[in-house]
Amino acid sequence: MLNTICQSPSTKLSPGKKFKLSLQNQNQNNKQPLHIVGTINAFTALLAEECGHQAIYLSGSGVATASFGLPDMGMTNLSDVLEDARRITSCTNLPLLVDVDTGFGGVLNVMRCVREMERVGVAAIHIEDQIQSVKRCGHLPNKQIVSTEEMVEKIKAACEARVDSDFVIIARTDALAVEGLEKAIERAKQYVNAGADMLFPEACTTLEEYKAFVEQVNVPILANITEFGKTPLFTGEELASVGVSMVLHPLSAFRAMAKAAKNVYESISKNGTVEPVLSTMQTRSELYEIIEYKKYEEKMEMK
Repeated sequence: MLNTICQSPSTKLSPGKKFKLSLQNQNQNNKQPLHIVGTINAFTALLAEECGHQAIYLSGSGVATASFGLPDMGMTNLSDVLEDARRITSCTNLPLLVDVDTGFGGVLNVMRCVREMERVGVAAIHIEDQIQSVKRCGHLPNKQIVSTEEMVEKIKAACEARVDSDFVIIARTDALAVEGLEKAIERAKQYVNAGADMLFPEACTTLEEYKAFVEQVNVPILANITEFGKTPLFTGEELASVGVSMVLHPLSAFRAMAKAAKNVYESISKNGTVEPVLSTMQTRSELYEIIEYKKYEEKMEMK
């Protein structure tokens, strides 16, 4: 992290270029999809980097729940997401994919969203075709989507707004659950024709559905493998077998953290001590290693 703070921006590839290279290297060299792991804050981004991941993710649901204690129903705004994104990009050089929901409004809002995301060092965004006023988690029922024409205009606006041509714009479609596979694929083709670099078909339930998108839409496909949703927990190998390029794990670590935190709180309430759960905790030395405490201390002593 200290190197991130001290490094000159001119010496780095753009975030979007790093995202594309990570995807290319993973697909070509390892013949596997790129696993993109959810990070709800700066520290979890450092943990992901420590574990060797090559790309990270900020979930809109994660922002709503972890930062505001709200459900993922369109109640957070661009500024809310930007602040969490800025904190993450400030501590890691890993390329960050951000969930920007519907772009937070019409085409002008989408253009501002893209410019602000680029400004804080985000590598990629995905924008969805749900209706903002009734937006809900992609794995819940009763979703509503905008017209294909409206989404196409948003994608065109996003492409026009980006300064870095490598900034990645991923079109997410929730049409599968609403209109069926054939119409969802037709939408996807139009989104790509409008300029989307990659495609995120939400809530697929079979490998055959992913394969249909891969074969008929000529861009990298992202599979959202979120726990307790409509999509089975397909492995990277299974998804690679049908040509999927990216696997998203949006809130896996957050769910584990939440369960662990509840166990600690319950232990204190029940036992009056943390002793029974001490073995589940990260130690102080492990924490200091992740945040490079000694390097900061050495810098202080040099003054």
